[in-house]
Amino acid sequence: MQVLSINWNPSLGIDLGFFTIRYYSLMFVLAFGVGLRLMKKIYIKDQISLEKLDKLFMYTVLATILGARLGHVFFYDWAYFQNHLAEILLPVKFSPFRFTGFAGLASHGAAIGIVTALYVYSKNILKKPLLFILDRLGIVVALAGFFIRIGNLMNSEIVGKPTGTNYGFVFQQLGEDFPRHPTQLYEAFGYLIVFVLLWKMYWDTNKKKQPGYLFGFFFASLWSVRFAVEFLKEAQIDERGAWLLNTGQLLSIPLIFIGAYFMRKAKQTKQ
Repeated sequence: MQVLSINWNPSLGIDLGFFTIRYYSLMFVLAFGVGLRLMKKIYIKDQISLEKLDKLFMYTVLATILGARLGHVFFYDWAYFQNHLAEILLPVKFSPFRFTGFAGLASHGAAIGIVTALYVYSKNILKKPLLFILDRLGIVVALAGFFIRIGNLMNSEIVGKPTGTNYGFVFQQLGEDFPRHPTQLYEAFGYLIVFVLLWKMYWDTNKKKQPGYLFGFFFASLWSVRFAVEFLKEAQIDERGAWLLNTGQLLSIPLIFIGAYFMRKAKQTKQ
C-alpha cells in the first residue's frame, strides 16, 4: 500500500487587500504571545512580580531576533555577508535593492542570544540565579520552536530530502514534482513533545527545585531532536567536504552535552 503524497502550495500569508500577514511572521507572534501567557502562569506560581515579566518579554524578543540573525550570518552565510555587512541587521538587499525581511535566522544563534540576555536579566532585574530563569523559560522556548517550524513549512523552506517513494510533501513553490520528507513537521512535533514533558515536570514533579535540571533536559532533548531530524534535511549551505555530519548537527552536539551536564549536576543537588 502506497501513502499518497501531499501537494504543498500554500499562500505566503493572509491577504487583507491592503496588507498581507505572512504566516511566518504570524507564527512568531503566536510563539511570543502564547509564551508570555504561559510564563505569566509560572511567575504567579513562583510568586514573582509580573512587572518583571514585561522586561523578560522585551529581553527575550530582542535577544531571539538579534541572536538568530547573527547566528545565521556567522554559522551559515558568512561567505555572502562578509561582503555585504550593511545587510546584516537590515531586512533588505541592496544589489538590486529589494525588501526581503530577515530571511536568515538560526536557532543556535538564538540560543546563545537568549542565554546571554537572561544572564543580564537575572542579575539586574530578577535578582535570582541564572539557572532559575533558564529552567522556566526553556519550557516556553520549546513550544516556540514548534511554531517557528510550522512557519518554515508554510514558507516551503528548510525542506527534507526526497523520500524516493510516494510518501511526503511535494513543495510546488520550489517548482518540484516529487515528494520530500516534511522535516519541518518532524521537528515541530518533536519540540512539542519536549514542551509537554517540561510542562508536566514543572507542575507535577519537584524537578524545578533542582536548579538546572529543567534547563538541562530542555537543551539535551531539544537539540537531540534537531540532531536526529538533520539526517533527513537538505543541506542549508554548501557543506565543507564530505562530512558525515552537517553544520546544524555539529553545532547541536556541544549543546546536548551541556544539557546532559546540567541534568547530572542537578540530580546531585541535595534537597
